[in-house]
Amino acid sequence: MHIKPILAALRRHKAGTILIAMQIALTLAIVCNALFIISQRLERVHRPTGLVEGDLMAIQSRFVGVDEAKAGPLIKADLAALRQLPGVQDAIAINSYPLRGGGWSTGVRTDVDAKDSKGHTTQYFADEHTLPTMGLRLVEGRNFRSDEIIEADPQGVPDPAVVIVSKALADQMYPDGHALSKPIYIGDTKKPATIIGIVERLGVPWNASWSDKFYENSLIQPVQMTGAATNYLIRAKPGQLADVLKAAPAMLIKTNRMRVISSERGVRSFAQVREEAYKGDRGMALLMGVVCLVLLAITAAGIVGLTSFWVGQRRKQIGVRRALGATKGDILNYFLTENLLIGVAGVVIGALLAIGMNLWLVTQFEMARLSLTYVLAGVIALLLLGQGAVLAPAMRASRVSPVEATRSV
Repeated sequence: MHIKPILAALRRHKAGTILIAMQIALTLAIVCNALFIISQRLERVHRPTGLVEGDLMAIQSRFVGVDEAKAGPLIKADLAALRQLPGVQDAIAINSYPLRGGGWSTGVRTDVDAKDSKGHTTQYFADEHTLPTMGLRLVEGRNFRSDEIIEADPQGVPDPAVVIVSKALADQMYPDGHALSKPIYIGDTKKPATIIGIVERLGVPWNASWSDKFYENSLIQPVQMTGAATNYLIRAKPGQLADVLKAAPAMLIKTNRMRVISSERGVRSFAQVREEAYKGDRGMALLMGVVCLVLLAITAAGIVGLTSFWVGQRRKQIGVRRALGATKGDILNYFLTENLLIGVAGVVIGALLAIGMNLWLVTQFEMARLSLTYVLAGVIALLLLGQGAVLAPAMRASRVSPVEATRSV
């Protein structure tokens, strides 16, 4: 088929041609970036924490009228009661845990004289039951011993002699892969802590974009906090989490009634913790998905409407072509090719707009760079959408009878 007649026809319909091309361009630019954001959000939602999430629950408890310095024995009593509860495999009192939303973080160094931190990490404070409770896999070294656990007030945590770190943090501190038994300096301290164990994975308490750079950088210190407020992380035996969710809070109240356990976030399975942590990401992904569908529907409707209008205007011209020997296939191919040319112009502009929009988002909101795979996929999708949308009016045009050529305009 000759392209020149088609281009000539498009020049006679500049307004409609430009309108559809720009609509395709804007749709491509927005859809590519929206799909990229959806992909990032869903990837964030499903990233692992390193915990045995299916068997875990958390209880947030605060003693009332108790001096923080004297809360240590009460916490020990709570842990002893929880660990003896039927259906409980193990339990710990910890300052925070992955996806909780709040916790401690600090810079770490490998050189005592270094002015700047070599990495950033979250800090977990708990005892020798931490690894079995969380279900963390120890890839190198050993767990804490009971004689290494220190009791400390949250306002005055001493520098630990030994620590357990995540593999991500170990690799960042010692890229040669030999972090075990090496020193690490926490915060501004001049006293080194020795890395005695490395766990495969342990996420941080936050899920915001600012924590993505150190999401798996975690450090466990052998410190049992003695504050009035604490978080109990409880691991149930397989298949018994539902029973433990009911029994554990009742056990704590029975052990000491001088406490407050929130009715909203006080008792949660880890599935609920994850659900609440990523509620915003799921909402954003859903919103972006709806925006994409609406834009694609509007673009398809615009192509159908404009092509139908052009077919109505050209019925006599189509009839003449049919009378001169053009087949139904020729007419069909004409409109498909015409729409393809408009679509190609639109996706070229749209691809440039998509990349430009992403660069703006990168500078303004610290988003990741848009992969060209999304742009290529968007280009193909928009071209296919355009051809699909024009098919129905193009087929109606192909059915125009040659007798139309004899009718008056």
